[in-house]
Amino acid sequence: MPKCCPLLRLCAMEGHVHLYLIATASIALLSAPACAQAGTQTDESAIKLSGSIRARYETISGQPRVGFNDSDDLFNLRTIVTAEYDPGPVRFGAELYDSRVYGFDGGTPVTTNEVNALELVQAYVATTIDAPLGKGSKVDLQAGRFLLNLGSRRLVAADDYRNTTNGYTGLRADIAVRNGWSGTLVYTLPQIRLPDDAASLRDNDVKFDRESFNLVLWGGLFSKKRAFGNATAELSFFHLGESDTPARPTRNRSLETVGLRIIRDPAPDKWDFEVESFYQTGSARNGLAAASPLRNVSAWFLHADAGYSLGPSRLSVEFDYASGDKGGGSNNRFDTLFGMRRADLAPAGLYNAIGRTNILTPAVRFESVTSKRFDWFANYRAMWLASRTDSFSTTGVRDAAGNAGRFAGHQVEARARYWLVPKTLRAEVNGLLLFKGRFLDTAANAPRNGNTRYLSLNLTASF
Repeated sequence: MPKCCPLLRLCAMEGHVHLYLIATASIALLSAPACAQAGTQTDESAIKLSGSIRARYETISGQPRVGFNDSDDLFNLRTIVTAEYDPGPVRFGAELYDSRVYGFDGGTPVTTNEVNALELVQAYVATTIDAPLGKGSKVDLQAGRFLLNLGSRRLVAADDYRNTTNGYTGLRADIAVRNGWSGTLVYTLPQIRLPDDAASLRDNDVKFDRESFNLVLWGGLFSKKRAFGNATAELSFFHLGESDTPARPTRNRSLETVGLRIIRDPAPDKWDFEVESFYQTGSARNGLAAASPLRNVSAWFLHADAGYSLGPSRLSVEFDYASGDKGGGSNNRFDTLFGMRRADLAPAGLYNAIGRTNILTPAVRFESVTSKRFDWFANYRAMWLASRTDSFSTTGVRDAAGNAGRFAGHQVEARARYWLVPKTLRAEVNGLLLFKGRFLDTAANAPRNGNTRYLSLNLTASF
């Protein structure tokens, strides 16, 4: 074991040497198509290998979520190995994630968002068809296991800040034609991360993730560049359907989400903006129990921001609204499906309290790319409940009578990243303060533990 790789030595000491065996097997599998042709020599330039190892230490005090330790810390370790083989016209890809955590107890919020050991989240075949719809058109086709980052990533994403990611199995088609039109269509079975029981998560056990037709996501989006001046317009639609299995009760969600997005990307010395709204309908149970009533869904979400870039820096104002349940005949709580939260709202991990549901929050953000090696941002947001009788965002804190009001608090957040060795070793610091408002202080089940302080220290080695 190389002395310069302490994180790899840690994996070996923990008995996880088979990580390297699986990575090697994946690479061999990708090389097989070329080697299988008699008399053909494998073109090494067609094979690309890359990866990263990220070590993260998190600490929190004044935990705002219900049912967890008031104060906690956690060590996260995530290893990614990626292999691509592109002899043309068909290309192959595979990606192995190994996500583990250490140093926690029964009161630490550890789920499959943190632990997913030795998982082949990507194993796909893809090809490109040139000019199928006339000159200047192109269609990319992909089948197998893959990651998805679609549109704004608020509904469908492969989360990066989180220790684990979202994987999808199925078919994808990306279509581009002349005059700025493009689109993406998907039919997928989202991967259910396993194992998901507390004992197995505690031991970082290995179990292959499962996909089935009991959980289906399909739909897509179409966009047009310069639809309104220099702004791009995007129309999206996604259907999520899930049903119970003997081993996995669900809320039996059947959701249709339609969205419209208009965006002008940031540019030096110019104004930019983004407006995106989703409306969601369908049906879902109140809970996981089979006897839970199935209710019609009527929910919506809005994001808006406007900013100005001056050199390498940008100042912007933002607004997010996600509806909450009002307790009537329909369920009004917006479901963000597989969307990311870090880029818009707050870190996941031990904090994970602010998500895209039952929240009204204006914010101001300043961000700057100071040099090729250093970037940072800071933001402030005030937060209210969209519905005072529903639980606030993803905290689990609720006042069914509505007597605790709607103001949740003030959140101040910052992140700084620096390449210690360009393109090879990067350090990152995330810090957050939540000054709890009346709701998070006085709601019946709110943790009585003071304001929230969160810090994460990250070191990522890329190869």
